[in-house]
Amino acid sequence: MHETIQILLDNLNHPDAGIRLDSLRKLMGKIAAAEIARPQRGTDVNNHIHTTFSFSPYSPAKAVWMAYNAGLATAGIMDHDTISGAEEFIEAGKIAGIATTIGIECRADFSATPLKGRRINNPDQRSIAYVAIHGIPHTQIENVKAYLAPYTQQRNKRNRQMTEKINAIFRPYGIELDFSRDIEPLSMCAAGGSMTERHILYGLSLKLIEHFGKGPGLVGFLKSRLKLSISAKLEGLLLDAENPYYAYDLLGLLKGELVASVYIEATDECPDISELIAFAKRIGAVSAYAYLGDVGDSVTGDKKTQKFEDDYIELLFQVIKDLGFDAVTYMPSRNSMAQLDRLRALCKAKGFFQISGEDINSPRQAFVCEAMRNPGFQNLKDAAWALIGHESEATKQIQSGMFSPETLKKHPDLESRIALYKEAGLKCMDSMERR
Repeated sequence: MHETIQILLDNLNHPDAGIRLDSLRKLMGKIAAAEIARPQRGTDVNNHIHTTFSFSPYSPAKAVWMAYNAGLATAGIMDHDTISGAEEFIEAGKIAGIATTIGIECRADFSATPLKGRRINNPDQRSIAYVAIHGIPHTQIENVKAYLAPYTQQRNKRNRQMTEKINAIFRPYGIELDFSRDIEPLSMCAAGGSMTERHILYGLSLKLIEHFGKGPGLVGFLKSRLKLSISAKLEGLLLDAENPYYAYDLLGLLKGELVASVYIEATDECPDISELIAFAKRIGAVSAYAYLGDVGDSVTGDKKTQKFEDDYIELLFQVIKDLGFDAVTYMPSRNSMAQLDRLRALCKAKGFFQISGEDINSPRQAFVCEAMRNPGFQNLKDAAWALIGHESEATKQIQSGMFSPETLKKHPDLESRIALYKEAGLKCMDSMERR
Protein backbone atom coordinates (compact mmCIF):
# COMPACT_ATOMS: atom_id res chain seq x y z
CA MET A 1 0.00 0.00 0.00
CA HIS A 2 1.28 3.45 -0.90
CA GLU A 3 1.78 5.42 2.27
CA THR A 4 1.02 9.10 1.96
CA ILE A 5 2.95 11.69 3.92
CA GLN A 6 -0.05 12.12 6.23
CA ILE A 7 -0.19 8.39 6.96
CA LEU A 8 3.51 8.40 7.79
CA LEU A 9 3.08 11.42 10.03
CA ASP A 10 0.16 9.75 11.82
CA ASN A 11 2.23 6.58 12.22
CA LEU A 12 4.88 8.46 14.17
CA ASN A 13 2.49 7.96 17.11
CA HIS A 14 1.61 4.36 16.21
CA PRO A 15 1.47 1.94 19.20
CA ASP A 16 4.30 -0.11 17.66
CA ALA A 17 7.77 1.44 18.07
CA GLY A 18 9.00 -0.40 14.98
CA ILE A 19 6.33 1.23 12.84
CA ARG A 20 7.09 4.62 14.41
CA LEU A 21 10.77 4.38 13.51
CA ASP A 22 10.08 2.93 10.05
CA SER A 23 7.72 5.83 9.35
CA LEU A 24 10.45 8.27 10.38
CA ARG A 25 12.89 6.57 8.00
CA LYS A 26 10.41 6.92 5.15
CA LEU A 27 9.75 10.57 5.98
CA MET A 28 13.48 11.28 5.95
CA GLY A 29 13.63 9.47 2.63
CA LYS A 30 10.98 11.81 1.27
CA ILE A 31 13.06 14.77 2.44
CA ALA A 32 16.09 13.33 0.64
CA ALA A 33 13.93 12.93 -2.48
CA ALA A 34 12.71 16.54 -2.13
CA GLU A 35 9.10 15.39 -1.66
CA ILE A 36 9.14 17.22 1.67
CA ALA A 37 10.96 20.51 2.16
CA ARG A 38 14.15 20.18 4.16
CA PRO A 39 14.00 22.41 7.26
CA GLN A 40 16.79 24.88 7.82
CA ARG A 41 19.08 23.68 10.61
CA GLY A 42 19.94 26.32 13.17
CA THR A 43 21.89 26.44 16.42
CA ASP A 44 18.93 26.11 18.82
CA VAL A 45 19.04 23.32 21.41
CA ASN A 46 16.50 21.73 23.75
CA ASN A 47 17.45 19.28 26.51
CA HIS A 48 14.00 18.86 28.08
CA ILE A 49 11.49 17.17 25.77
CA HIS A 50 8.81 14.94 27.29
CA THR A 51 7.32 12.11 25.23
CA THR A 52 4.34 9.78 25.42
CA PHE A 53 6.39 7.67 27.84
CA SER A 54 5.50 10.26 30.49
CA PHE A 55 3.02 12.83 29.16
CA SER A 56 3.20 14.47 25.74
CA PRO A 57 1.48 14.46 22.34
CA TYR A 58 4.71 13.08 20.87
CA SER A 59 6.22 9.60 20.83
CA PRO A 60 10.04 9.58 20.99
CA ALA A 61 10.15 9.23 17.19
CA LYS A 62 7.68 12.05 16.66
CA ALA A 63 9.46 14.24 19.21
CA VAL A 64 12.66 13.89 17.18
CA TRP A 65 10.74 14.64 13.98
CA MET A 66 9.29 17.77 15.57
CA ALA A 67 12.72 18.81 16.85
CA TYR A 68 14.25 18.24 13.41
CA ASN A 69 11.55 20.27 11.69
CA ALA A 70 11.95 23.07 14.22
CA GLY A 71 15.57 23.30 13.10
CA LEU A 72 17.06 22.19 16.42
CA ALA A 73 20.73 21.28 16.44
CA THR A 74 20.29 18.95 19.43
CA ALA A 75 17.37 17.37 21.27
CA GLY A 76 17.13 15.73 24.70
CA ILE A 77 14.49 13.35 26.05
CA MET A 78 13.44 14.08 29.64
CA ASP A 79 10.53 11.93 30.76
CA HIS A 80 9.10 11.80 34.27
CA ASP A 81 10.11 8.70 36.24
CA THR A 82 10.98 6.62 33.18
CA ILE A 83 13.76 6.09 30.68
CA SER A 84 11.86 3.54 28.59
CA GLY A 85 11.54 5.89 25.59
CA ALA A 86 15.27 6.62 25.43
CA GLU A 87 16.36 3.86 23.06
CA GLU A 88 13.71 4.85 20.51
CA PHE A 89 14.75 8.50 20.90
CA ILE A 90 18.42 7.64 20.29
CA GLU A 91 17.59 5.61 17.18
CA ALA A 92 15.24 8.32 15.89
CA GLY A 93 18.05 10.86 16.31
CA LYS A 94 20.34 8.70 14.18
CA ILE A 95 17.65 8.39 11.50
CA ALA A 96 16.99 12.14 11.41
CA GLY A 97 20.64 13.08 11.77
CA ILE A 98 20.09 15.14 14.91
CA ALA A 99 22.29 14.87 18.00
CA THR A 100 20.46 13.60 21.09
CA THR A 101 20.87 13.27 24.83
CA ILE A 102 18.85 11.18 27.26
CA GLY A 103 17.75 11.80 30.82
CA ILE A 104 14.95 11.56 33.36
CA GLU A 105 13.07 13.97 35.58
CA CYS A 106 11.84 12.84 38.97
CA ARG A 107 10.83 14.17 42.35
CA ALA A 108 13.12 13.70 45.33
CA ASP A 109 12.65 14.09 49.07
CA PHE A 110 14.69 16.92 50.67
CA SER A 111 13.30 16.28 54.16
CA ALA A 112 16.71 15.27 55.50
CA THR A 113 18.24 18.60 54.40
CA PRO A 114 17.94 22.19 55.68
CA LEU A 115 15.20 22.66 53.04
CA LYS A 116 12.75 20.50 54.98
CA GLY A 117 9.33 22.17 55.14
CA ARG A 118 10.10 24.70 52.41
CA ARG A 119 8.33 25.07 49.11
CA ILE A 120 11.21 24.33 46.77
CA ASN A 121 10.30 23.96 43.06
CA ASN A 122 7.16 21.86 43.47
CA PRO A 123 3.85 23.81 43.43
CA ASP A 124 1.98 20.95 45.11
CA GLN A 125 4.14 19.78 48.00
CA ARG A 126 6.76 21.12 50.40
CA SER A 127 10.11 19.37 50.97
CA ILE A 128 9.79 17.64 47.58
CA ALA A 129 11.70 18.96 44.56
CA TYR A 130 11.99 18.16 40.88
CA VAL A 131 15.44 16.96 39.87
CA ALA A 132 16.87 16.19 36.43
CA ILE A 133 19.39 13.47 35.65
CA HIS A 134 21.03 14.32 32.32
CA GLY A 135 23.52 12.61 30.05
CA ILE A 136 22.79 9.04 31.11
CA PRO A 137 25.31 6.61 29.55
CA HIS A 138 23.54 4.26 27.18
CA THR A 139 25.03 1.26 28.98
CA GLN A 140 23.10 2.30 32.10
CA ILE A 141 19.57 2.39 30.66
CA GLU A 142 18.59 -0.97 32.16
CA ASN A 143 20.02 0.04 35.54
CA VAL A 144 17.90 3.19 35.48
CA LYS A 145 14.79 1.17 34.62
CA ALA A 146 15.43 -1.16 37.56
CA TYR A 147 16.06 1.76 39.92
CA LEU A 148 12.83 3.54 38.97
CA ALA A 149 10.56 0.46 38.93
CA PRO A 150 9.61 0.39 42.65
CA TYR A 151 8.99 4.14 42.71
CA THR A 152 6.70 3.82 39.68
CA GLN A 153 4.69 1.12 41.47
CA GLN A 154 4.23 3.41 44.46
CA ARG A 155 3.22 6.29 42.23
CA ASN A 156 0.51 4.23 40.57
CA LYS A 157 -1.02 3.42 43.96
CA ARG A 158 -1.32 7.15 44.60
CA ASN A 159 -2.62 7.74 41.07
CA ARG A 160 -5.49 5.39 41.78
CA GLN A 161 -6.22 7.14 45.08
CA MET A 162 -6.31 10.56 43.37
CA THR A 163 -8.62 9.17 40.71
CA GLU A 164 -11.03 8.18 43.47
CA LYS A 165 -10.86 11.68 44.96
CA ILE A 166 -11.78 13.07 41.54
CA ASN A 167 -14.69 10.63 41.34
CA ALA A 168 -15.96 11.82 44.70
CA ILE A 169 -16.20 15.34 43.28
CA PHE A 170 -17.65 14.48 39.88
CA ARG A 171 -19.83 11.43 40.57
CA PRO A 172 -22.80 13.63 41.64
CA TYR A 173 -22.73 15.11 38.13
CA GLY A 174 -22.83 11.71 36.45
CA ILE A 175 -19.09 11.64 35.65
CA GLU A 176 -16.81 8.84 36.83
CA LEU A 177 -13.34 7.63 35.84
CA ASP A 178 -12.28 4.00 35.77
CA PHE A 179 -8.50 3.98 36.24
CA SER A 180 -7.88 0.82 34.20
CA ARG A 181 -10.25 1.77 31.40
CA ASP A 182 -9.92 5.56 31.21
CA ILE A 183 -6.42 6.41 32.46
CA GLU A 184 -4.02 3.54 31.80
CA PRO A 185 -4.72 3.43 28.02
CA LEU A 186 -3.69 7.11 27.79
CA SER A 187 -0.20 6.14 28.95
CA MET A 188 2.66 3.95 27.75
CA CYS A 189 2.70 2.00 31.01
CA ALA A 190 2.57 -1.32 29.16
CA ALA A 191 5.89 -0.38 27.51
CA GLY A 192 7.50 0.91 30.70
CA GLY A 193 6.14 4.44 30.63
CA SER A 194 4.96 6.37 33.67
CA MET A 195 1.59 7.81 34.63
CA THR A 196 1.36 11.31 36.09
CA GLU A 197 -1.30 13.69 37.35
CA ARG A 198 -1.55 14.94 33.78
CA HIS A 199 -2.78 11.54 32.59
CA ILE A 200 -5.54 11.56 35.20
CA LEU A 201 -6.59 15.12 34.37
CA TYR A 202 -6.44 14.44 30.64
CA GLY A 203 -8.73 11.45 31.17
CA LEU A 204 -11.05 13.71 33.15
CA SER A 205 -10.92 16.30 30.36
CA LEU A 206 -12.03 13.71 27.82
CA LYS A 207 -14.88 12.63 30.11
CA LEU A 208 -16.03 16.21 30.58
CA ILE A 209 -16.00 16.81 26.82
CA GLU A 210 -17.94 13.57 26.28
CA HIS A 211 -20.51 14.56 28.91
CA PHE A 212 -21.00 18.27 28.17
CA GLY A 213 -19.61 18.70 24.68
CA LYS A 214 -17.23 21.52 23.78
CA GLY A 215 -18.27 25.12 24.30
CA PRO A 216 -20.70 27.06 26.51
CA GLY A 217 -22.22 24.08 28.32
CA LEU A 218 -18.88 22.87 29.61
CA VAL A 219 -17.61 26.37 30.41
CA GLY A 220 -20.81 27.08 32.31
CA PHE A 221 -20.40 23.92 34.37
CA LEU A 222 -16.79 24.73 35.20
CA LYS A 223 -17.64 28.27 36.30
CA SER A 224 -21.01 27.87 38.01
CA ARG A 225 -20.82 24.38 39.49
CA LEU A 226 -17.10 23.89 40.12
CA LYS A 227 -16.42 27.59 40.72
CA LEU A 228 -13.17 27.46 38.75
CA SER A 229 -11.42 30.71 37.93
CA ILE A 230 -10.92 30.92 34.16
CA SER A 231 -8.92 33.66 32.47
CA ALA A 232 -10.52 35.51 29.58
CA LYS A 233 -8.00 34.02 27.15
CA LEU A 234 -8.61 30.46 28.28
CA GLU A 235 -12.36 30.94 28.38
CA GLY A 236 -12.23 32.03 24.76
CA LEU A 237 -10.33 28.88 23.85
CA LEU A 238 -12.81 26.66 25.70
CA LEU A 239 -15.80 28.37 24.09
CA ASP A 240 -14.33 27.54 20.67
CA ALA A 241 -15.59 24.07 19.76
CA GLU A 242 -13.22 24.05 16.76
CA ASN A 243 -10.13 24.53 18.94
CA PRO A 244 -7.79 21.68 17.86
CA TYR A 245 -6.10 21.61 21.28
CA TYR A 246 -9.30 21.72 23.30
CA ALA A 247 -8.54 18.77 25.59
CA TYR A 248 -5.03 20.05 26.32
CA ASP A 249 -6.35 23.53 27.15
CA LEU A 250 -8.95 22.00 29.46
CA LEU A 251 -6.22 19.88 31.06
CA GLY A 252 -4.21 23.05 31.69
CA LEU A 253 -7.15 24.65 33.47
CA LEU A 254 -7.80 21.59 35.62
CA LYS A 255 -4.12 21.29 36.53
CA GLY A 256 -4.04 24.87 37.73
CA GLU A 257 -7.44 24.98 39.47
CA LEU A 258 -8.35 21.43 40.55
CA VAL A 259 -5.16 19.68 41.64
CA ALA A 260 -5.18 21.25 45.11
CA SER A 261 -8.57 19.59 45.77
CA VAL A 262 -7.49 16.08 44.80
CA TYR A 263 -3.74 16.02 45.42
CA ILE A 264 -2.38 13.33 47.75
CA GLU A 265 1.15 13.96 49.00
CA ALA A 266 3.85 11.81 47.43
CA THR A 267 5.93 9.84 49.91
CA ASP A 268 7.25 6.40 49.03
CA GLU A 269 7.51 7.26 45.33
CA CYS A 270 10.15 9.96 45.98
CA PRO A 271 13.72 8.79 46.65
CA ASP A 272 15.78 10.57 49.27
CA ILE A 273 17.83 13.21 47.48
CA SER A 274 21.17 11.93 48.83
CA GLU A 275 20.32 8.45 47.57
CA LEU A 276 19.36 9.80 44.14
CA ILE A 277 22.56 11.83 43.80
CA ALA A 278 24.62 8.78 44.79
CA PHE A 279 22.82 6.72 42.13
CA ALA A 280 23.47 9.37 39.46
CA LYS A 281 27.17 9.30 40.32
CA ARG A 282 27.29 5.48 40.18
CA ILE A 283 25.87 5.42 36.67
CA GLY A 284 28.04 8.30 35.43
CA ALA A 285 25.15 10.71 34.79
CA VAL A 286 24.88 14.47 35.41
CA SER A 287 22.64 15.50 38.32
CA ALA A 288 20.90 18.86 37.97
CA TYR A 289 18.70 20.88 40.29
CA ALA A 290 15.74 22.30 38.32
CA TYR A 291 15.33 25.99 39.20
CA LEU A 292 11.79 27.34 38.99
CA GLY A 293 11.91 30.74 40.69
CA ASP A 294 9.17 32.85 42.21
CA VAL A 295 6.23 33.60 39.94
CA GLY A 296 4.93 37.17 40.17
CA ASP A 297 3.86 38.73 36.90
CA SER A 298 4.42 35.49 35.02
CA VAL A 299 6.77 35.99 32.08
CA THR A 300 4.98 33.22 30.20
CA GLY A 301 1.52 34.35 31.35
CA ASP A 302 0.36 30.87 32.38
CA LYS A 303 1.32 30.59 36.04
CA LYS A 304 -0.21 31.66 39.29
CA THR A 305 1.57 34.05 41.61
CA GLN A 306 3.50 31.81 44.00
CA LYS A 307 6.72 31.89 45.99
CA PHE A 308 9.39 29.27 45.39
CA GLU A 309 13.17 29.43 45.93
CA ASP A 310 14.11 33.07 45.50
CA ASP A 311 13.83 34.21 49.13
CA TYR A 312 16.33 31.60 50.28
CA ILE A 313 18.31 30.96 47.10
CA GLU A 314 21.72 31.31 48.78
CA LEU A 315 20.76 28.55 51.23
CA LEU A 316 19.43 26.45 48.37
CA PHE A 317 22.70 26.70 46.49
CA GLN A 318 24.70 25.75 49.55
CA VAL A 319 22.47 22.73 50.13
CA ILE A 320 22.69 21.45 46.56
CA LYS A 321 26.45 22.04 46.59
CA ASP A 322 26.80 20.03 49.80
CA LEU A 323 24.62 17.27 48.34
CA GLY A 324 26.97 16.92 45.36
CA PHE A 325 24.83 18.17 42.49
CA ASP A 326 26.77 18.69 39.26
CA ALA A 327 24.51 21.22 37.56
CA VAL A 328 21.56 23.59 37.66
CA THR A 329 18.99 23.50 34.88
CA TYR A 330 16.66 26.37 34.07
CA MET A 331 14.40 27.70 31.30
CA PRO A 332 15.12 31.30 30.25
CA SER A 333 11.58 31.85 28.99
CA ARG A 334 10.13 31.24 32.46
CA ASN A 335 12.01 33.86 34.44
CA SER A 336 12.81 37.57 34.48
CA MET A 337 16.33 38.71 33.60
CA ALA A 338 16.81 39.82 37.21
CA GLN A 339 16.10 36.27 38.39
CA LEU A 340 18.34 34.78 35.72
CA ASP A 341 21.22 37.16 36.39
CA ARG A 342 21.24 36.23 40.06
CA LEU A 343 20.87 32.53 39.29
CA ARG A 344 23.72 32.52 36.79
CA ALA A 345 25.99 34.44 39.15
CA LEU A 346 25.35 31.86 41.87
CA CYS A 347 26.02 29.01 39.43
CA LYS A 348 29.36 30.56 38.56
CA ALA A 349 30.25 31.21 42.20
CA LYS A 350 29.43 27.63 43.24
CA GLY A 351 30.90 25.98 40.14
CA PHE A 352 27.70 24.51 38.74
CA PHE A 353 27.38 23.42 35.13
CA GLN A 354 24.43 25.30 33.57
CA ILE A 355 21.93 23.37 31.45
CA SER A 356 18.66 24.42 29.86
CA GLY A 357 15.72 23.19 27.82
CA GLU A 358 12.07 23.99 27.18
CA ASP A 359 9.59 21.73 28.97
CA ILE A 360 7.61 20.16 26.08
CA ASN A 361 4.40 18.34 27.03
CA SER A 362 1.68 20.16 25.09
CA PRO A 363 1.06 20.80 21.37
CA ARG A 364 0.96 24.54 22.09
CA GLN A 365 4.60 24.59 23.20
CA ALA A 366 7.33 25.50 20.73
CA PHE A 367 10.44 23.35 20.51
CA VAL A 368 12.58 26.46 20.07
CA CYS A 369 13.14 28.77 23.02
CA GLU A 370 13.33 32.27 21.55
CA ALA A 371 14.79 33.62 24.80
CA MET A 372 17.86 31.42 24.35
CA ARG A 373 18.71 33.23 21.12
CA ASN A 374 20.00 36.06 23.28
CA PRO A 375 23.80 35.94 22.78
CA GLY A 376 24.14 36.03 26.56
CA PHE A 377 22.86 32.44 26.67
CA GLN A 378 25.50 30.99 24.35
CA ASN A 379 26.80 28.99 27.31
CA LEU A 380 23.57 26.95 27.29
CA LYS A 381 24.18 25.92 23.69
CA ASP A 382 27.75 25.00 24.55
CA ALA A 383 26.39 22.98 27.47
CA ALA A 384 24.10 20.98 25.18
CA TRP A 385 27.05 19.94 23.02
CA ALA A 386 29.10 19.20 26.12
CA LEU A 387 26.30 16.92 27.34
CA ILE A 388 26.39 15.07 24.04
CA GLY A 389 30.14 14.67 24.35
CA HIS A 390 29.82 13.53 27.95
CA GLU A 391 27.12 10.98 27.08
CA SER A 392 29.22 9.57 24.25
CA GLU A 393 32.38 9.29 26.34
CA ALA A 394 30.61 7.92 29.43
CA THR A 395 28.85 5.32 27.27
CA LYS A 396 32.26 4.06 26.20
CA GLN A 397 33.52 4.09 29.80
CA ILE A 398 31.81 5.61 32.85
CA GLN A 399 35.13 6.92 34.15
CA SER A 400 35.39 9.11 31.04
CA GLY A 401 32.28 11.12 31.93
CA MET A 402 32.40 14.84 32.49
CA PHE A 403 32.03 14.66 36.29
CA SER A 404 33.81 11.41 37.14
CA PRO A 405 36.50 11.60 39.85
CA GLU A 406 39.11 10.76 37.21
CA THR A 407 37.99 13.57 34.91
CA LEU A 408 37.72 16.10 37.74
CA LYS A 409 41.26 15.30 38.80
CA LYS A 410 42.57 15.62 35.25
CA HIS A 411 40.49 18.67 34.28
CA PRO A 412 39.43 20.52 37.46
CA ASP A 413 38.43 23.74 35.70
CA LEU A 414 34.74 23.62 34.68
CA GLU A 415 35.04 25.93 31.69
CA SER A 416 37.93 23.91 30.29
CA ARG A 417 35.92 20.73 30.78
CA ILE A 418 32.90 22.21 28.99
CA ALA A 419 35.08 23.17 26.03
CA LEU A 420 36.67 19.70 25.95
CA TYR A 421 33.35 17.84 26.00
CA LYS A 422 31.73 20.30 23.61
CA GLU A 423 34.45 19.40 21.11
CA ALA A 424 33.71 15.72 21.68
CA GLY A 425 29.99 16.38 21.12
CA LEU A 426 30.61 18.21 17.86
CA LYS A 427 32.80 15.33 16.69
CA CYS A 428 29.90 12.97 17.36
CA MET A 429 27.74 15.10 15.08
CA ASP A 430 30.43 15.19 12.39
CA SER A 431 30.69 11.40 12.38
CA MET A 432 26.89 11.12 12.21
CA GLU A 433 26.75 13.41 9.17
CA ARG A 434 29.47 11.43 7.40
CA ARG A 435 27.56 8.14 7.71
